[in-house]
Amino acid sequence: MTDQAPTPDGAEGVVGADETAPPTTAEAAPLQGDILDEGAGPQHAGDATEASDSTSNLSTPEGAQDADLHPDTVLAGERLADLQRLQAEYVNYKRRVDRDRAVVQERAAQSVIEALLPVLDDIHAAREHGDLADGPFAAIADKLESTLGKFGLERYGAAGEQFDPNLHEALMHTAWPQDGSVQPTDSTTVVQVLQPGYRAGEQILRAARVAVADPE
Repeated sequence: MTDQAPTPDGAEGVVGADETAPPTTAEAAPLQGDILDEGAGPQHAGDATEASDSTSNLSTPEGAQDADLHPDTVLAGERLADLQRLQAEYVNYKRRVDRDRAVVQERAAQSVIEALLPVLDDIHAAREHGDLADGPFAAIADKLESTLGKFGLERYGAAGEQFDPNLHEALMHTAWPQDGSVQPTDSTTVVQVLQPGYRAGEQILRAARVAVADPE
């Protein structure tokens, strides 16, 4: 029986180490690199997502609201509102001035016409009596009445009209004419015009002064 030389414990450990030895540094490097690459992927993706989110915030309503609150934007809005208010005030002022100017012109024309009413009464009376049938004064009277007619002056009042207190001033009540010039009616009627009335448009300058007959 052959004696087997005892194997030192150290040698036996070396043999075991050869069988289960860990990979060398060069061999482990690729694995470590793979681990780093695998861990870096989600991290870079997260950074890209955050960058995308921060960029998208510029177009969100909150970003627009921040832009609206900028002092320059607020000041521009205030100045625009001031200009719009001034423009509206100017339009209203111009409309009011035009209206007042028209009223002043109308009142001025009415004042002149009212001052000429006695002259028109004399012309009307002279024409009724046949004094202005012909001649230069007739032409002057016609021209004066025609000129005043351009300002809307109109003479009114005639026998047979229904009495209207807005248009007529009743100076006397009388019986119905016996000559049949005015037929009796069931309402108060003008039977004689004592002084004609004048109006300019819808404005009554002077009511017609008349004699009326009561209804039968």
